[in-house]
Amino acid sequence: MQTIDSLDADLRSYLDDQQSTLVRRAYYFAEQAHFGQQRRSGEPYVTHPLAVAGILAGMHMDHQSLMAAMLHDVIEDTGIDKDAIESQFGEAVAELVDGVSKLTQIEFDTLEEKQAENFQKMALAMARDIRVILVKLADRLHNMRTLGVLPTAKARRIAKETLDIYAPIAMRLGMNSVRMEFEDLGFTALYPMRARRIEAARRSARGNRIELVDKMRSQIENALAQDGYEATVIGREKHLYSIYQKMRAKKKSFSEIMDIYAFRVVVDSVDSCYRVLGCIHSLYKPVPGEFKDYIAIPKANGYQSLHTVTMGMHGVPIEIQIRTREMEDMANNGIAAHWLYKTDSDTVNGSHARARQWVQGLLEMQQRAGNSLEFIENVKIDLFPDEIYIFTPKGNIMELPRGATAVDFAYAVHTELGNTCVACRINRRLAPLSEPLQSGQTVEVITASGARPNPSWFNYAITAKARSNIRHYLKHQTQEDAAALGRRLLDKSLASFELSIAELSDARLSSYLDSAGLANVDELLAELAQGKRLPGVVASQLAGETNTEGPTPQPGSDSPLAIRGTEGFMVSYARCCRPLPGDPIAGYISSERGVIVHRERCRNLADMREKPEQWIPLRWDDQVDGEFLAELRIETENRRGAIATIATRINSMNVNIDKISSTDKDYQFTYVDLDLHVESRVHLARIMRRLRSIDSVRRVSRVRN
Repeated sequence: MQTIDSLDADLRSYLDDQQSTLVRRAYYFAEQAHFGQQRRSGEPYVTHPLAVAGILAGMHMDHQSLMAAMLHDVIEDTGIDKDAIESQFGEAVAELVDGVSKLTQIEFDTLEEKQAENFQKMALAMARDIRVILVKLADRLHNMRTLGVLPTAKARRIAKETLDIYAPIAMRLGMNSVRMEFEDLGFTALYPMRARRIEAARRSARGNRIELVDKMRSQIENALAQDGYEATVIGREKHLYSIYQKMRAKKKSFSEIMDIYAFRVVVDSVDSCYRVLGCIHSLYKPVPGEFKDYIAIPKANGYQSLHTVTMGMHGVPIEIQIRTREMEDMANNGIAAHWLYKTDSDTVNGSHARARQWVQGLLEMQQRAGNSLEFIENVKIDLFPDEIYIFTPKGNIMELPRGATAVDFAYAVHTELGNTCVACRINRRLAPLSEPLQSGQTVEVITASGARPNPSWFNYAITAKARSNIRHYLKHQTQEDAAALGRRLLDKSLASFELSIAELSDARLSSYLDSAGLANVDELLAELAQGKRLPGVVASQLAGETNTEGPTPQPGSDSPLAIRGTEGFMVSYARCCRPLPGDPIAGYISSERGVIVHRERCRNLADMREKPEQWIPLRWDDQVDGEFLAELRIETENRRGAIATIATRINSMNVNIDKISSTDKDYQFTYVDLDLHVESRVHLARIMRRLRSIDSVRRVSRVRN
């Protein structure tokens, strides 16, 4: 067990005497604060903060981080507050301790909500000082190492949270050693029997492999020595959780996973990395397509290395990683290595800059999230990046998770670009926004000034930034749309009493809002648009408030509401009859969906005429903006390329096809069904005339329900 004296000896190897003394002083303060407290194992509580500081010392963290590690439970578990720590050890240490401390003073409805709020608080503290997460990771690592003394249910809950959140965070920050230990400890706690079986199999395989591993290591070392390279060759062993995940994901047996031998070659310079790669490829034949250059294009967490797979003796596949000593430290300690290699307080290396960029992204997501649970879901999405690398038209590189689409790319470049994108070019080829991107592609986003996010993007946007921005925009836009439509609906109903919203006094409105239990006028207007309240009833009540003799509707109250096409999500167009500008229309108010517009003769509208309180007469405005879906059925001869001819003719008119399908009528004729985006009934008629001029087309008709 570590003592303050053994820790002090380690610290003096890289900290000066004054800094080491400050860390020792923080230890004595924590020892006094936690006096009488014990861990569940029976040890004095201060052994925990001492062990956490020891983990950070192993990463060569700075003295303020070590002091915060000593004090990280003082605010939470003792009567000492943040101000007392600040007066003793300074503002920076107090902020670190406060950032790591949980929200103990607030009562939460569920455990999930409590975890989410705590993580959100920590993320905000990370934005101020990235060292908060390093102290938290060290704290969690020691807790995982001592998980055995906890009740099984609690141990499993902590292990699951570690695998879900903290292991991916360690990976995102490039702290590979911490991440692997988190995964193995979490796996052992969650699935003890599986862990024991895999560990036993690994030990057995290790014994069988020793001779071959030694031979291959000697071959590599001798080849490098002959060419004059000074290099350290290390045999790598897969850790338990990695073996388990590969067996599950790739549906492979243990022997298939362990058939691959892995080595790491550590050299003195970047130039030597590439020279050693050539030397190894002359020794063993490389497997085509298996070379990855993470030195030229580092991973999102700053990881750098050359990866290659070769065929060794007896046809055994060998994975080889080649990197410098600094890259090796960065790979193991990630952002923590920033403090090891920092020469100037203003210097920020690549790993540290990327971590700050990621934390800044967390902050942006937090501001846009509706609540802490939504925020933590976004973070979980963001924490599992199997990266691809995409080029912008100017040659810049963007890192995205595998499976990302052009929508994710657009939001990664800039929020406004994402909000206004309508199409994309992938390697100069027009492509749908939903097409998954591949590494090395060049993507150009096409925007339109009036465009806005589409709810269907949720089906293929996978990055947290894209999804949170789409959700935020739609939520904000829906509220604006609802308020605007609600105002028009209420004004129309009030017109029958020769009133308008503007003419209602503040006192009358306030009185009605209080009686209805509404916070403000916007909430009332939104409920009207969403169909939760009926405009006629509300208008009658408001008019009754202003007229003591009771409301008297005036003639002409059934004047239709004008539909402009710009009402947003609070006005929807029935799929059964697909109304277009120029069609006679009517509609009704539906709960949650607002106003539903139908063609006047639509069969589905007949039942609604019997509910006058929901019925609403409609007309098209003189200036209608936007595109509307129309459905056509084309009867065409069974000729080669007939459908392609139809699609080309429509494309020549700059009309977008939303959906196309075909069914055979008989051996001679085929039905082609099209969903098109058109501006009006006149526009549709023009398209139908052009389609009838195709030789193979026999009949074109608009589909009616």
